[in-house]
Amino acid sequence: MAPRGAGPRGRGGARGGPPRGGAAGGGTGGGGAAYATSPHITTVGVKRSGFGVAGRRLEVFTNHFSVKIPEAVIHHYDVISPSEKTLPARLNMELITQLQRVVAPDIFTPKAVYDGRKNLFAARELPFGDTGSREFEVILSGNGPKAPVEGKGPKPYRIRLTKVAEINPEVLARFLEGKQSHDNAVLTAITALNVVIRMEPTLNYPFNVRSFFTDRETKDIGSGLILWRGYFQSVRPGIQQMLINVDISTGTMYKPGPLLDLCLEFLGRSGQPLALAPARGLPDRERIRLQRFITGIRVITVSADPTAVSRTPRVIKKLSSAGASDLTFTMREGGSLTVADYFRRTQNRPLQYPGVLCVEVGSGALIPLELCRVPPGQIMRKQVPPEKTKDVLDFATKKPQDRLASIRNGLGVLQYGQSEYVRQFGMVVNETGGALKLGARVLQPPTLKYGGTGVLTHDGIFRVDKKFFRPANINQWAVIIYERRQRFNDNNVQDLIAGLVQACKSVGMGVTDPNPYFQWENGQGKIADQLRAAGMACRQKTGHVPNLIVVVLPEGGTDIYTAVKHFGDITMGVATQCLKSSKCFRAKPQYWANVCLKMNVKLGGINTIPDPSSVSILTDPEKPTIVMGADVIHPAPGSEGRPSFTSLVANVDSDTAKYIADSRVQTSRKEMIEDLQEMAKHMLTMYMAYRRNAERKANAAPKRIIFYRDGVSEGQFKQVLEQELPLLKAACEELNINPSITVIVVGKRHHVRFFPVNEREGDRSGNCPAGTVVDREVAHPTEFDFYLQSHGGLLGTSRPAHYNVLYDENNFSPDGLQALSFALCHVYARSTRSVSIPAPVYYADIVCTRAKNHYDPQGGVDFSDSATNLDDSQADRTLDAFKRGFKPLHKNMATVMYFS
Repeated sequence: MAPRGAGPRGRGGARGGPPRGGAAGGGTGGGGAAYATSPHITTVGVKRSGFGVAGRRLEVFTNHFSVKIPEAVIHHYDVISPSEKTLPARLNMELITQLQRVVAPDIFTPKAVYDGRKNLFAARELPFGDTGSREFEVILSGNGPKAPVEGKGPKPYRIRLTKVAEINPEVLARFLEGKQSHDNAVLTAITALNVVIRMEPTLNYPFNVRSFFTDRETKDIGSGLILWRGYFQSVRPGIQQMLINVDISTGTMYKPGPLLDLCLEFLGRSGQPLALAPARGLPDRERIRLQRFITGIRVITVSADPTAVSRTPRVIKKLSSAGASDLTFTMREGGSLTVADYFRRTQNRPLQYPGVLCVEVGSGALIPLELCRVPPGQIMRKQVPPEKTKDVLDFATKKPQDRLASIRNGLGVLQYGQSEYVRQFGMVVNETGGALKLGARVLQPPTLKYGGTGVLTHDGIFRVDKKFFRPANINQWAVIIYERRQRFNDNNVQDLIAGLVQACKSVGMGVTDPNPYFQWENGQGKIADQLRAAGMACRQKTGHVPNLIVVVLPEGGTDIYTAVKHFGDITMGVATQCLKSSKCFRAKPQYWANVCLKMNVKLGGINTIPDPSSVSILTDPEKPTIVMGADVIHPAPGSEGRPSFTSLVANVDSDTAKYIADSRVQTSRKEMIEDLQEMAKHMLTMYMAYRRNAERKANAAPKRIIFYRDGVSEGQFKQVLEQELPLLKAACEELNINPSITVIVVGKRHHVRFFPVNEREGDRSGNCPAGTVVDREVAHPTEFDFYLQSHGGLLGTSRPAHYNVLYDENNFSPDGLQALSFALCHVYARSTRSVSIPAPVYYADIVCTRAKNHYDPQGGVDFSDSATNLDDSQADRTLDAFKRGFKPLHKNMATVMYFS
């Protein structure tokens, strides 16, 4: 056993610096089973020194299958198409397939595997002579991805292959045993194995990076979209073995058939082709919305001769602004013609609907909608329309045992044993052994304290028939109703007030005036003026402005909600609570109890805290601890000129239950947080002020910072250490404090799942119980990571959170850090059950999402989808406008959990 302190220190050992973790079994919060990694290896994150041992044992299946890695050397080639700009992966795949099967089959025996971009791997060295490089010319026939241009022959593509490396699988074997660093050689070897297992399905099915989709199981969800069941597969290193992670996934496909029908269905006008005629009143807004939906679709043009071979698919660039009978273009031989006349005269295709729009394809040609067909199996790579999200979730959601059965069935589709590529590279997937079985542990949940009493949780659920730990008071309040009076009348308002007052009393919240001011308003008006007027009316009635405004929203009241939040959080600094009219109509006490959870913390109260004795790491009076959660969210795919938003959330109290937040706007799609130093300094200042003034603590400065970072991929771990960690340290230096820092990345975007072997040991949903932790077989061979399923299941199969410890000056043991993370999943104020990620991370995610509330609803900043098709200079100007328009939080809101 090599103690973690042994060997070089710092990131991977090369740069020096503080220790990156303690010796096995040492550190805070209990011991663990030791684990030996070679002292000379380097890692990005903290080296694994041991495993957790706390909790009761539980046997689980996981969606991994063991795989024997190749023994022979793999030859790596760089693929360049010198005459071309970047081509679509689908076209690249067809070019390499043509090269191997038609152009030079003697050279490519056995066939190499290709990733659709730059990398080609061969099981034997290709005969390229001393240079290790060779250029080929590949011609695709007219049926291929590129149609021949009239009057010319088929287009030739020049492809150069150059040998760049030999991969010895021995490095993988050493890495799996903890004797080799996670360096480029290991990364390339894992990439090669992934390309090998994906080659066969990529050639046969529609694919999307690591998933491919089949039409064996489909669901038509309307709006021109069909869902296909897919299979995700990824070769991943485990401890002492290589694994394939297999999961089911969902592909959203464009509905095949006539393009005209697809467009009509998207607009909700099926069977009404003239609805797509601008001269008949098609609104420009609807045309742009449709254009965004169909841009990028490949279409086949319908030939006048039904026996003719279908031409190559063409890619839709945009929609015309006029119908075919009103669009004119200049002929090559001179003179102009409308598109409708062109097809009638030269193609002998009189149009059935000449007034309907045309599509412009990649070559610039204009083709009427009625002459286009959409071939099957085309993935929609845009955001699913919000109204279809539920349909997608329903299709994607499967109970744990059903999901495991689907994954096992997926092996029949994947057919690793039949793949010539898998066989010739010497990989063997253990399909007969079935899904990997491993030992998990179920952690003891923390005891939670409400108004003086402790509550033990069970299955991630805790009952709240108790007073809040620190209830807040509603002094004066107003109720504003934006639902029509006929639908939400005086009796409904009285029921709402009575239900809310009763719920407040039951949890200990004081309500000074049980008869608040209430008023109906029109949602089309200026919301801020209406709320301000309500505040003044409340002051006239009671002599005080309200400290809470309750707003009743109609269905689809998103714009009103945004305006209310801007008024409360940014303009006036008053707590606001929005309610959907449909939810509070004759609501049960449980609903009002849930509303109180949110209102109490917005008003400065605390709902519950973890009992200090059950979370000693967090509540050690000698080592005051600040826990931070950080996140970044980016604009939707295809949205240009939109910013990214960042957030930082941190506790200010000693019980890690009362949080504050900061939110900023930054460069679009930049993952690292630009303003972290300033944001962290603000959090630390507020923490020390609260401890000094509210808690009367002598030692105000934190001794420890635990920094949970959300939304970072494995490839960006190094950037967090090189860019964000120094900013965190700089904030501490500015304040002249020197706490020990631990940095943990929390990931949810992965496909690892766990299933109880014995269904009786699962929770009511059939999932593993809350607190299930796995840090062995499927964990990283050399780095400190673990999977924790901290929440009870509801629908479908629960996804555990993946924790990667990147930096650790606190020398936490595995047991200590796992217990700490699990405890933090219990202090999420909105819920009476443990949640899937630690509360500060959850809050950071919410704060990022709510960043649009920082903009004046009347200020002209456009969040709608129509502001997406911009050129670079427009995008830059729009981004500047977003930065200028971002308003800071009102000072009243800076000390409360306004985001709950």
